[in-house]
Amino acid sequence: MDINKLLKEKGLTKYRLAVLSGVPHATLNNICSGQAHIEKCSAETLYKLARVLGVTIEDLIEDAMEREEREKSRLSFDLFKSNVCHRVKDEGDIQFVVEILKTNEIRRYYERKEYAQAFYLLAMVDYLSRENALPLYSAYDDLRKQKLEQPVYPESVLAMAKVMGDDSVLDKSMEQAIPEFRHFNIAESEVRNVI
Repeated sequence: MDINKLLKEKGLTKYRLAVLSGVPHATLNNICSGQAHIEKCSAETLYKLARVLGVTIEDLIEDAMEREEREKSRLSFDLFKSNVCHRVKDEGDIQFVVEILKTNEIRRYYERKEYAQAFYLLAMVDYLSRENALPLYSAYDDLRKQKLEQPVYPESVLAMAKVMGDDSVLDKSMEQAIPEFRHFNIAESEVRNVI
């Protein structure tokens, strides 16, 4: 839960919460402004705040932990994409496609509910198949009818959109994506230029 929202709901000021909880006003200011991360606070601070606000410690840090989990997931997906591109470079297009299809990696990721990874691999296989005039492997036709609910953008594009304060950067990135990736709601425009 957002602490600013809780303060508003409870009709408390930061100063009043500081007095009632014994947590220094400066610490509360830092938490409320985002300068300090609530999930990094001591257990004692969390306990004092939760007690006065009438919530659990878990409630206080839930949003922050979910954000952290999403960030880890995004970073691990960026690493996954990089590894896939390096495999293509090292193995070559045809050998990569053969290995992916032979090992059924796409279906395994999908069954583990790692949809972004499954769709990224399938997009890569479909892209490489088109580039090398190979027929599409029909065993994944059921997956080709799906796509990710939320678009996935490269970290660099997300950072640029944030710095510029302009979400049209995201739209442009998706427009420029390789069609096979865009089909799954993945903004990927460069799979060949890996170092």
